[in-house]
Amino acid sequence: MSEHELKPKLNSSFPLGKDDTTIQKTPLSISSSESEESPFRAIICLKNRDDVQRFEETEECFILDFDPFESVDLSKLSMKEKITVGDHDTNTDNDSDLSVIAEKGQVACRDYPHSRHLCLKFPFETNPHESYCKLCYCYVCDSAAPCKYWTDPIIAHCHASESVGDWKLKRTLSKQPSAVLK
Repeated sequence: MSEHELKPKLNSSFPLGKDDTTIQKTPLSISSSESEESPFRAIICLKNRDDVQRFEETEECFILDFDPFESVDLSKLSMKEKITVGDHDTNTDNDSDLSVIAEKGQVACRDYPHSRHLCLKFPFETNPHESYCKLCYCYVCDSAAPCKYWTDPIIAHCHASESVGDWKLKRTLSKQPSAVLK
């Protein structure tokens, strides 16, 4: 055989069934000398998405026997899973809480620029109006929050909302070109 030919090596056998039939494992190796390590090694095929994280920590390469981008089948999930914290059972028959278990895509008022009064990170009704996230902008000025009038004592733009008529008017007026003084 030349140095690059496949050489079968019989190295193990095991019983197949009750009739004492056996299968012999015959790994193939390609080598230029017997001292080199074989370029072949086992590759794991994962059939369950729950095993991915465990194998990512230990294996360099594995095959997924499922679509990792396929959405979760919600019908297979149990909403009555018993959760125990310390000595207390947190799940009762009267629980009607909603649990978000997955999210697909982006959310407009969280992942894209939005007017301060529409912010999901700092809801307008429950947070100080002066607070803002990195994607908030001023409803009146259409500039990134905080604008120069954001906390002005007289016309604080942080309080601006499309549901209040005065702010709509101020927004409209701020968009019109200034009158040129002659």
